[in-house]
Amino acid sequence: MKNLLFVIVIIVMITSCNQTTTEKEQEKVSTIIGKKELSLKSDLMTPEVLWSFGRVSGAEISPDQSKVLYGTSYYSVPENKGNRELFVMNIDGSNVQQLTKTPGGEYNAVWKPDGSKIAFLSGHSGSMQMWEMDTNGKNSVQISDIDGGISGFKYAPDMSKIVYSKEVKLDETVHDLYPDLQKANAKIATDLMYRHWDEWVESYSHVFIADYDGKTISNSVDLLEGEKFHSPMKPWGGMEQVNWSPDSKSLSYTSRKKQGKEYAFSTNSDIYIYNLETKEHINLTKGMMGYDIAGVYSPDGKKIAWESMERDGYEADKVRLFIYNFETNEKKDYSIDFDQNVGGLVWSADGSKIYFTSAYHARYQIYQLTLESGEIKPITKGDHNYRSVALAGDKLIGTKQSMSMPTEIFAINKETGDETQISFENKEILDQLSLAKVEERWIETTDGKKMLTWVIYPPNFNPNKKYPTLLYCQGGPQSAVSQFFSYRWNFQMMAANDYIIVAPNRRGLPSFGQAWNEQISGDYGGQNMKDYFSAIDELAKEPFVDETRLGAIGASYGGFSVFWLAGNHNKRFKAFIAHDGIFNFESMYLETEEMWFVHWDMGGAYWEKDNKIAQNSYANSPHKFVDKWDTPIMVIHGAKDYRILDSQGMSAFNAAIIRDIPAKLLYFPEENHWVLKPQNGILWQREFFKWLDMWLKPS
Repeated sequence: MKNLLFVIVIIVMITSCNQTTTEKEQEKVSTIIGKKELSLKSDLMTPEVLWSFGRVSGAEISPDQSKVLYGTSYYSVPENKGNRELFVMNIDGSNVQQLTKTPGGEYNAVWKPDGSKIAFLSGHSGSMQMWEMDTNGKNSVQISDIDGGISGFKYAPDMSKIVYSKEVKLDETVHDLYPDLQKANAKIATDLMYRHWDEWVESYSHVFIADYDGKTISNSVDLLEGEKFHSPMKPWGGMEQVNWSPDSKSLSYTSRKKQGKEYAFSTNSDIYIYNLETKEHINLTKGMMGYDIAGVYSPDGKKIAWESMERDGYEADKVRLFIYNFETNEKKDYSIDFDQNVGGLVWSADGSKIYFTSAYHARYQIYQLTLESGEIKPITKGDHNYRSVALAGDKLIGTKQSMSMPTEIFAINKETGDETQISFENKEILDQLSLAKVEERWIETTDGKKMLTWVIYPPNFNPNKKYPTLLYCQGGPQSAVSQFFSYRWNFQMMAANDYIIVAPNRRGLPSFGQAWNEQISGDYGGQNMKDYFSAIDELAKEPFVDETRLGAIGASYGGFSVFWLAGNHNKRFKAFIAHDGIFNFESMYLETEEMWFVHWDMGGAYWEKDNKIAQNSYANSPHKFVDKWDTPIMVIHGAKDYRILDSQGMSAFNAAIIRDIPAKLLYFPEENHWVLKPQNGILWQREFFKWLDMWLKPS
């Protein structure tokens, strides 16, 4: 076929080495994975530079509030793997010490309540177990020896017990059913939710309480024994969903106690209180129909706060701040007049305030709720995203990132909001880079609204030059184009390749009020697509934008957006890239795992002929506009993406090839909805720009 570019790229991931290694192998891995001095060959961002950044996470404050414990993940491209090490520093950022240097990685690091030890998870023994070490990193001792390992833990405040989570096998596999067929390779399902995110469901995350004598844990009790429920909830939930009461006599946990089809169509999770003495489980949020997660006790134990959504089946509902008073049995929504989401709730020491993070106009800030007055006010301001907040005496400690900086740790004055950077993990690399300028613009939409759009310019931008320009289409679908620092969809990387990026906060993105966020549901292919056109058409008027060299890129809902634009763009664009995008709404409705997602957003099933919202949704499926495709398109997909199956991407690629549209398929057999392995990530970047350069930078 004439002018046909038919390239299929299949990536086979390099398997990770076993956790159990010899001393020589451990020494080798330890020297490969860790912070190193890095002298760059250029002042521009490259994929290799991007993967050299240390990824800071998990700032934990010592009980005496004098130190910060945190972890940093490092990645080795030759080894095709990552490793996480633990660090500690003074609250002012001084005296940084690396506590660990092992091939297994350390996770879930916390201070022992009396401050005498640091505890963490490590896979040194072949499965993740709980360890303790001195606060200087010496004398590590394994505390747990749980069959199959554990995934998270927390000390009781009085240190008499430990709560931990682990996977529990409750479903019979074909080898259990037919022990004489041990070489059979098959799955059997009789209900929905047989797959979730990137795995087949054959085990359940359960919460256990165990005795702790200061040396080891024993007498474990499964709080969900025999039940096919998850706590913490998959795929995102961790130990933030399990919390002790201050008196160590009860704990809260989050669970969606549903199975099969009911589980697949519902987001109705609840906060449960488990009493250690009576063994009772009390559903604190019974009758509250949406997501209720992460119950956190007040310091005096008289109240509990949590994050709550109102409507069942709607994952992007407003996240409210609810508090329950155990003395009066009253529940109260403290965010009725706060048209934003809340997350990561932290009580003040005296219980009079709660600190949390929330997004406003595509920036995540730290906020404060004063319970007595009900006043909510921002503490921080600026072009950044605060990802977490912790209390440290008269200060707050937060992890912060922006489009120009990977995550670092900051100390914040609670009264003034003044910030002081206290970790500098990536300063050496950033100081060597010429970074892109990020500009905020407000663009008028077709219905007369104002839309925040980020414009990112190439380093050393020349206003007298004409640049190829990329329209970035956000996923989610309801996830703000905020000040995030991505290790794949990295705006600095795109700009360093001499592209201008236009990143609109189109309809259906949070931080601009719930009405703006909700508009997209039942309107895929509607106003939000007009918003995309408004953004790129406005920027195309600029003398430095080459309107003959425009591209559109995106993943997930952004991938759908690209597929839809391909059939409706009226020759605006010269190249497309869609990663893990929805191509055929009808097949998507039946293929995905958590059915509430498509059911709510599509407005119902495609066979509901009298449902006008649903029928309008399915009429806007990208596959219905393939006859209008006329532009080169690259399709990327992962085989383990069970939210948007790889058949969606393959169908789009096949359609382009059949229609003689230049196309390329980049397929990752071992990746899910993301690309997580270093060599796959670098290959992704190389193929990404190779494709764009071919069509937007012709020689």
